[in-house]
Amino acid sequence: MIDLHYAATPNGQKIAIMLEEIGADYRVLPYDIFNGDQLTPEFGRINPNHRLPAIVDQAPGDGGDPVTVFESGAILQYLAEKSGRFLAAAGAARAATLSWLTWQVAGLGPMGGQASHFLRYAPAGQDYATRRYTNEVTRLLTVLEKRLEKSAYVAGEEYSIADMAIWPGRASAFVMGMGLDDWPATRSWFERIGERPAVARAMARDDLKAPAKYVGRHQKLDAAEWSNMFGDANQAAVTRD
Repeated sequence: MIDLHYAATPNGQKIAIMLEEIGADYRVLPYDIFNGDQLTPEFGRINPNHRLPAIVDQAPGDGGDPVTVFESGAILQYLAEKSGRFLAAAGAARAATLSWLTWQVAGLGPMGGQASHFLRYAPAGQDYATRRYTNEVTRLLTVLEKRLEKSAYVAGEEYSIADMAIWPGRASAFVMGMGLDDWPATRSWFERIGERPAVARAMARDDLKAPAKYVGRHQKLDAAEWSNMFGDANQAAVTRD
């Protein structure tokens, strides 16, 4: 059994997709990040960074004590290595998969998150920041498009954890008002991935669906929600630990 500590963000969704793809026995432990569920000392013992997702593998392959993993890229790699699927054991295919996985967790994901923040939550008058991050997301989507013009999947001809990492980011494009008309290879890839049975199952599960406040294009947070997401409560969680 794997415990999935989960919020219905793209980072959480990528792990749900992987768990479905490998047929893992898992249970979802949902967190309301606006309510500050992730800021508790108890969760801090699972992930000292107080961010979701995280997993606790109650039955690791070596038969030892439960294994805790946080950071979505690390979780995907852990699950791939445990299951022996979606990540080559060695060689060029493994290197390509890890390169594109790192590209997502270090580039596309954070840049999409920053663009989403300034468009959805920040006070008015953030024109420079909005342009800076939306321009960078546009650049990164162009990088992805050029790759997918030449390759069926981002790491080559085989579906991998790199595809799982990138695919849920379509939500960031949506909240920025971006369609994919300018990236036809990427659009085709998005559609093909979405038709995979495991992906469809993950997106259809009631306990994995995103509430409206996670995906709406414009959000107005109350004082407590702002504090939990971006303010004093958010900061206090790590200083308290």
